[in-house]
Amino acid sequence: MSVRVVARIRPLLEKELDKDVIVTADRAQDGKPLTIVKIPSPKNEAEEFSFAFNSVYDQATTQEELFTAEGMSTRWALFQGYDVTIFAYGVTGTGKTHTMRGGLKLAERGVIPRLLSNVFRRGKKLAKDSNGETTVDVALSYYEIYNDKVFDLLEPPEKRTPSGLPLREKDGKTMVVGLSERTCEDLKDFEKLYIEANNNRVTAATKLNAHSSRSHAILRVKVTQTTGDMVRESTASAIDLAGSEDNRRTDNGKERLIESAAINKSLFVLSQCIDAISRGDKRIPYRESKMTRILSLGQNNGITIMILNLAPIRSYHLDTISSLNVSSRAKRIEVREIENEVVFKQLPRSTVGLGGPNVIRQPLRPLANAHNVSTGAVLAAKAAEKAAEKADKPTKAFMVYTDKKPAAAPARPVPAVANTSSKLQPPMVITKRISDVTDSALRPSKLARPTQIGLPRPAVAAPAKEQQLSISAAQIEAMVEKKVAEILASRAAELTPPATTPEPAAQPKEEISEDVKRRLEALEKRIEKESSREDGRSEGLRLLLQARQAKERGEEEETLRLYESALPYFPGQTKLLAKIEKLKIKLGKMAPEERTTPRKTKKILVLRDEDGEYDGTEADVEDDVPLRQRKTSKKRVSKASDGEESTGPASPRTQQLLDIVNSRDLALIKGLHGFGAKKAQDLVDVLNLKGDGTDEVNRIASLSQLKMLPGIGTRTVERAYEGLTLEV
Repeated sequence: MSVRVVARIRPLLEKELDKDVIVTADRAQDGKPLTIVKIPSPKNEAEEFSFAFNSVYDQATTQEELFTAEGMSTRWALFQGYDVTIFAYGVTGTGKTHTMRGGLKLAERGVIPRLLSNVFRRGKKLAKDSNGETTVDVALSYYEIYNDKVFDLLEPPEKRTPSGLPLREKDGKTMVVGLSERTCEDLKDFEKLYIEANNNRVTAATKLNAHSSRSHAILRVKVTQTTGDMVRESTASAIDLAGSEDNRRTDNGKERLIESAAINKSLFVLSQCIDAISRGDKRIPYRESKMTRILSLGQNNGITIMILNLAPIRSYHLDTISSLNVSSRAKRIEVREIENEVVFKQLPRSTVGLGGPNVIRQPLRPLANAHNVSTGAVLAAKAAEKAAEKADKPTKAFMVYTDKKPAAAPARPVPAVANTSSKLQPPMVITKRISDVTDSALRPSKLARPTQIGLPRPAVAAPAKEQQLSISAAQIEAMVEKKVAEILASRAAELTPPATTPEPAAQPKEEISEDVKRRLEALEKRIEKESSREDGRSEGLRLLLQARQAKERGEEEETLRLYESALPYFPGQTKLLAKIEKLKIKLGKMAPEERTTPRKTKKILVLRDEDGEYDGTEADVEDDVPLRQRKTSKKRVSKASDGEESTGPASPRTQQLLDIVNSRDLALIKGLHGFGAKKAQDLVDVLNLKGDGTDEVNRIASLSQLKMLPGIGTRTVERAYEGLTLEV
């Protein structure tokens, strides 16, 4: 079932009697109830908007008529086990609080007091009809959401905390933690609590409303029906929402602005939730406001009624249209009408025999981790035992020394193991065996000594009674000597040849072989050679640097001398030899015909300028440092310019390209790379304008002249030259 949305148009106030009424109620058909709200368009008065709802109540509708039509049905559903939610929505000053709370007079009572009155009457009737077998208990919880904080209205304001009460989720419902609940026996108890709680609610006067609600108020009525061991619970929630405000019209101050911002935010989130539910979105932004989280529109079970309050005058025109749009979308929200489950009472567990003075209790058992729990008691007991043992022993007045030798130590003394729980033993006097003194040269070092000899280790820090041996010290000494001799003999047989002396540890070190010596000598020579080479290279580089400086100063004789001095460090370097010959020819020390090194060539680097044309510049490939290879930049080298700067005749490729162009043959020119049909025809037309081509003056004599022709350009000539080169 969808949310039931009804609209109520409030009557005019005394100060609004002369105002223009623009909101009216209408019927879909004659004889049908009012279900349509009509309002003119704010842009065009001739255009009228119509909004259809489940029911519409005009200005003449009384409080009793509204509750009879909408609230009576909720009373029956409440006692059938359904949860009921009724909330009033609208702009500030449209009569929401009057609809929900009403006045003190009997005829002006609103939805909430009339609902409670019917609940109490229905409860008394059920108890009377069942002869007292069915009882109905009513409990109230009343709280407000002020500045997005929850406060209990049944408690005095001085008991409030600044942060308010927290919200928690339980069984799919949002609960307020720490909220008080009061039981009401009849309508008088309710009226007393309700009036006192409303005095705690925050209200203030604005320009549009003298008693404007500054918070959202939620009244929760819990109805419990008990019949024998069967218990049925249902809840009715009556919500009086604060109205949205336009601060330009309300003239709110600083405090009222803060309250208005919180109210408008929560109502905006409510409209977002309604839009998201109507669109079928997966995520509904309930948690962005505490009001929407508590209301949980579309997530709650039972019956939900939305009462839209409207002001009929023109000053609320835009706000009324906004409220009508939100409410019309709320009609599409579906809620589940699920009846609350019946709970059966269980007999309380019998406590007879579980207490009393005559009960025999079992002794306490020690915990599983008693070593952690009773560590202090155990240590205290051990300390007491030690003190008792010391007290039993007589105090020694003097020390007695005897001539008897102490027992001999074992063959290999074992290192003492740290043990904090054992008693400290007096230091033992270790005497060396005869074999340790006489045959020390025959014994191996400690590294060669075996780690295990098969003898049992004596217990460390054993009691005095356990240290008494059944064999004498002489027998132990003989056993140890025999075992050590056997081990040494077996090791000597395995590690040394029979002809060697019985002293393996004292053998001299073997001399280095001849092969190793030769390799070491070669390595030393190589290191010396590398070091000398590095020294020579650094010296040669120093001379080249001095030659460069002398060349910049114009000292050609000094430059030649330094180049010749650096030549032994870089033998066979072609560039260095070329520099020397060039200087000798310049100084007249060598004829040009005697030159042995090839002449330095210059290449034309073609660079594109900003206008898209190419410019040829000379690049010298010569480098002053012979061993450093220059990293050439990726620049386009014009092959079409080979021989362009030379004074001799053109190269064969250049001459072939010029012959094709001067032939003015359209087919040959079209076959060149980069020349299409149009460009070839343009070239022929340009050449024909110059003449018939028989005269040498009208012929193209060089590539530079070809580039200067209209529509040709450097790039076209280069592509034609490169393509011609590939074909040759």
